[in-house]
Amino acid sequence: AATAPGKKITARLKRTLPVRGPQAPTLSELMRWYCLNTNTHGCRRIVVSRGRLRRLLWILLTLSAVGLILWQCAELLMNYYSASVSVTVQFQKLPFPAVTICNINPYKYSAMKEYLSELDKETKKALETFYGFSEGKSKVRRSVDDWNSTGSDFFQQIPLLKVEDFYRTATDLHSGQKRKIEGSVFHKDSSIVNSGDSNDIIGFQLCDANNSSECALYTFSSGVNAIQEWYKLHYMNIMAQIPLETKEKLSYSADDLLLTCFFDGLSCDKRHFTRFHHPLHGNCYTFNSGENGTILSTSTGGSEYGLQVVLYIDEADYNPFLVTSTGAKIIVHDQNEYPFIEDIGTEIETAAATSIGMHFTRSRKLSKPYSDCTETGADIPVENLYNKSYSLQICLHSCFQKAMVDSCGCAQYAQPLPAGAEYCNYKKNPNWMYCYYRLHEKFVKEQLGCQQICKDACSFKEWALTTSIAQWPSTVSEDWMLRVLSWDKGQKLNKKLNKTDLANLMVFYKDLNERFISENPANTLVILLSNFGGQLGLWMSCSVVCVIEIVEVFFIDSLSIVLRRQWQRAKKWWHGRQRGGAGPAPPAGDPERQGHHNPACLDEDLPTFTTALRLPLPQDSPLPRTPPPNYSTLRLETAFSEQLPDTLELGQ
Repeated sequence: AATAPGKKITARLKRTLPVRGPQAPTLSELMRWYCLNTNTHGCRRIVVSRGRLRRLLWILLTLSAVGLILWQCAELLMNYYSASVSVTVQFQKLPFPAVTICNINPYKYSAMKEYLSELDKETKKALETFYGFSEGKSKVRRSVDDWNSTGSDFFQQIPLLKVEDFYRTATDLHSGQKRKIEGSVFHKDSSIVNSGDSNDIIGFQLCDANNSSECALYTFSSGVNAIQEWYKLHYMNIMAQIPLETKEKLSYSADDLLLTCFFDGLSCDKRHFTRFHHPLHGNCYTFNSGENGTILSTSTGGSEYGLQVVLYIDEADYNPFLVTSTGAKIIVHDQNEYPFIEDIGTEIETAAATSIGMHFTRSRKLSKPYSDCTETGADIPVENLYNKSYSLQICLHSCFQKAMVDSCGCAQYAQPLPAGAEYCNYKKNPNWMYCYYRLHEKFVKEQLGCQQICKDACSFKEWALTTSIAQWPSTVSEDWMLRVLSWDKGQKLNKKLNKTDLANLMVFYKDLNERFISENPANTLVILLSNFGGQLGLWMSCSVVCVIEIVEVFFIDSLSIVLRRQWQRAKKWWHGRQRGGAGPAPPAGDPERQGHHNPACLDEDLPTFTTALRLPLPQDSPLPRTPPPNYSTLRLETAFSEQLPDTLELGQ
């Protein structure tokens, strides 16, 4: 019972003293409390400074410091997501790459004649009609007199055209009839439009089989390019209908292509090569493919310790309309990479020795958020049709093939088949040519979305090639060398070798320096936090505790004040609605129970009787009067049963 009055006084003081800090009723009072109690000196100086000018200066200085902190922190964040490039060079024994070799001519022309006789006849007729070309005795050792005289429907549907009258009419080179050109005109040779006589331009027109009014004319400023493009278009249609096993027999075998082989100073043969059939290049052969689980390596640089092969090209059996150059194509690649010979292959000349020196480089890029690359391609929504490790080219070709199957109903011949699809041909897909060209046009213009979906690989290997060419064989050694090679292979080939049928190839490491290029984060998380702390301490003399304080006051406490005021307003509105105008609202409350500002007390001071006496009284309350004394309370009552002897004198 003795502590009851103290509790009442404490409760009275809490109701009367002003509310500060997180429980402040307004945001202005909260900000004032924060400035007086924070550890950042600038905010405190704004409140305690005397004079408007000095206070204004401190406001400008504080705001400038905050702006500098935000700017510097933004720079630190941007620098955090940057990467530095480091190059490491090591001298060590290097694995030898895979080397894929293809004859430029994919199939032996003598074996393909029965399949291409109608196409060759139409091509020959177009040359005679347009250029007045009459094939006499061929320079190459073959016979082309047995052309098949029967025509074909798809040659008549897509003939070569001679453009006339400024792209308004064209002459059909197959029938000689004129036709009106309708639809769009596309120039396939660069972006140059022939400014001369339009009669010098030839091309072909493709129309939608389902809508004959939808047509597109493809023109070429060079007749050679026009005839080759038209020939390849029909050639792919024919080859798509031939089974793979038959095509492998029509192409070159390892015994046909390889004459001699040396690696690292030791002899090698066809057992070290793996056959790989390419749709456009026929049978290709990969040295050191790693299919048997063994990858060859070399510990010495130089041409004597690399791969040396002599290739038999057999120029006499080349298709005259499909290819216009002679030689072989090679590509150096990793064992897990697909050899895109048609894109990045290097051509090898005949009657020459081609030396290719290599520098090996491994590169490693950082993935997100530093760069937009992919580790394995698993995050790319495109099916890998090549069964090799991911690369940007694989993704682009697979994406186009998938779009081809979805849009045209069949697959393009030069790329692998998706599951359940088949290659396009006229018999089953009469509209595939028009669809293919339209789709390829969108692909080149980046309208299919493949370039946006596909990403670079984060890790890749690269062999930088340096090519040099020398005449081979030399004049003085030509005779005996050709005799020896003819003795080795001549009986099987049943003909004397010619130097224009041979190509000498050397692939080797110029040095054994492995270059490793890697990206590393320019800043770690520890460095970033340290830089943040340095900026806060430099401009605001602030620490991590100060940052937590700012978050608490400016976000948590400010939000609670706003929500509390909104709740009070809603509560007041609800009470007013419940009263429904029954009478005037009751008084706001006893003035003595309402809090008011007291400059004499601080929120952190404990309530005492002295501070209670300093409380100002409400204006409309009467002055307190001293109550009359209760004399019975003045009576002294001892707490002891007997009075102590030393107090008797005082009592008397």
